[in-house]
Amino acid sequence: MAKARIGIIGCGNISNIYLTNLCRSEDVEVAACADADLDRAKERAAQHGVSKACSVEELLADPSIDIVVNLTIPQAHAEISLRALEAGKHVYGEKPLAVTLEEGAQVLEAAAARGLRVACAPETFLGGGIQTCRKLIDEGAIGTPVAASGFMMSRGHENWHPDPAFYYQAGGGPMFDMGPYYLTALVTLLGPIRRVTGSAVITHAERTITSQPKHGQKITVETPTHIAGVLDFASGAVATLVTSFDIAADTALPNIEIYGTAGSLRVPDPNGFGGEVQLRKAGSSEWISIPLTHGFTDNNRGIGVIDMAKAIVEDRQHRAEGKMAYHVLEAMHGFHIASAEGEHYTMKSECIRPEPMPELN
Repeated sequence: MAKARIGIIGCGNISNIYLTNLCRSEDVEVAACADADLDRAKERAAQHGVSKACSVEELLADPSIDIVVNLTIPQAHAEISLRALEAGKHVYGEKPLAVTLEEGAQVLEAAAARGLRVACAPETFLGGGIQTCRKLIDEGAIGTPVAASGFMMSRGHENWHPDPAFYYQAGGGPMFDMGPYYLTALVTLLGPIRRVTGSAVITHAERTITSQPKHGQKITVETPTHIAGVLDFASGAVATLVTSFDIAADTALPNIEIYGTAGSLRVPDPNGFGGEVQLRKAGSSEWISIPLTHGFTDNNRGIGVIDMAKAIVEDRQHRAEGKMAYHVLEAMHGFHIASAEGEHYTMKSECIRPEPMPELN
């Protein structure tokens, strides 16, 4: 497979940036776009010069497609991924891997049974911002990491997204929407998670859409919209993570900070690829900006797909690996389970830190 042929399933909001980047790549070829709404698939295909727009069934039946990029809504992630695997295709999916743990396990088991690969967003941890932080931690710049904190505080998606209802259904909420960015970054920096606990609440039972075109429509909230969690890592580090759709005004809280025995590290927004990295050594009164040591600092969505395609050719492990995505999925469920049951949730899955990206020359 010298040049992987890609089929996009799901031509909604996020597909535009994936198509922009994948169509520019010399390592893959976008061969087809599919969507339950065929007109939407045709529109995206025409916009990006993709020669084929078709139904989901037709794309899955196309023997020339090597990798399916699953950009459907979360509730459809597992179904589409399983169908693609059954059709003999590798899968790269948007986050989360699935809505339920049972579905996530089915996806991994189906891939293993067929000798196929599963990869999953977010791939932002492959960008220069988090990779630079990984390098600093691995080189001992802050000593031994002992703690971390992360905050994702927002008003909710009904204020800007054209069709925000699914963010308030099962598989949505701030933890399942944005938690994967934070948890994937933390696993990249600190390693696998041992146990979690937390509190989760639905602050507003109903939300009103203020964006277009559904302005004024009501959304019944079915999933927690404010989650405060604690994570114990296998390495011994302890982290706090708060994700919320209930914050009316901006805060000055950091995205992620890592605290070590010899200093502290400010990690840029894990929903981006670049950003500013700041280091403060023990005994210093100032934060110092650290030049990024790795590339991919723009909106490089699609890099995880390309890394998987190249990994297949090179016979190595791809970085946005399915087991890590399942580990993150389990941690997110763990917060909800711990809140409901009033006790720690011990993780059952394992994963390894992905290999670092190559540094800039």
